[in-house]
Amino acid sequence: MIGSNRLSIEAAARAARGEGFAVRVLTTCLAGEAREVARVLVSILHQAATTGDRDRPAVCLLAGGETTVTVRGAGHGGRNQELVLAAAESLRGFPAPAVVASLATDGVDGHSDAAGGVADPWSHARGQALGLPPIADFLERNDSNAYLGCLGDLILTGPTGTNVMDLTILLAGRRFPRL
Repeated sequence: MIGSNRLSIEAAARAARGEGFAVRVLTTCLAGEAREVARVLVSILHQAATTGDRDRPAVCLLAGGETTVTVRGAGHGGRNQELVLAAAESLRGFPAPAVVASLATDGVDGHSDAAGGVADPWSHARGQALGLPPIADFLERNDSNAYLGCLGDLILTGPTGTNVMDLTILLAGRRFPRL
């Protein structure tokens, strides 16, 4: 069987359309520092979720590729978890229901047992309620796995035996279909 990042994005797009989302494929060549990429992706999601008719369907943005992380700390995590944790900061106060998920298709993200993670506009508040230090502290230590793990927001698949790069999914809208 032959797979590729483009095929995984196409499969995700079909599934999202089947759930009633308006789908936009942003790229299959995602690259750059995970934290910065997260800010840009959430900005694009904001525009997509808040522009246009109030009755239009929720949006699903898809991006594939591989970001990078400049390691400054001794924490655990990987590029997908770092992207998601940085997105959690950008999602604070988001004007619509939203979710950002990012995962390594091989099931292994950096130095952790997680494939990736998930964040929403309430990730920060949930962390505060648990008494966690600010997200920025975890990002400074490159310890995204610890923060997301405390929230139960890690994606754990185990090794998949297939590597077609990473998949990032961003959902937002005034109403989510069938959710």
